[in-house]
Amino acid sequence: MKIPADGKLLRIFIGEADKWNGKPLYEEIVFLAKKNGLAGATAIKGFMGFGCKSHMHTANLLRLSEDLPVVIEIVDSEEKINQFIPQLDSMVKEGLVTLEKANVIMYRA
Repeated sequence: MKIPADGKLLRIFIGEADKWNGKPLYEEIVFLAKKNGLAGATAIKGFMGFGCKSHMHTANLLRLSEDLPVVIEIVDSEEKINQFIPQLDSMVKEGLVTLEKANVIMYRA
């Protein structure tokens, strides 16, 4: 698979406890990206963060949170990312989705 040098980076900011059809939302998004033939997806668990409600989520031992931040990053061509975005609309009830330019240097198996 080849990604054009002028790719796009899709970032999805959600919570670890967010669900889709009873399963973790971050897992369902990654599986959906694979099903759609996107080049790759990575879900990254954060140590600390807050969103539009300003509720702090932290991995601090004194305040264990069961809803740590998760960021899913997907890089592919603009066309494939744009086809994928509408599917996220019904899945992401709370969170943030961003899209930015990605200069793809290499993509190797």
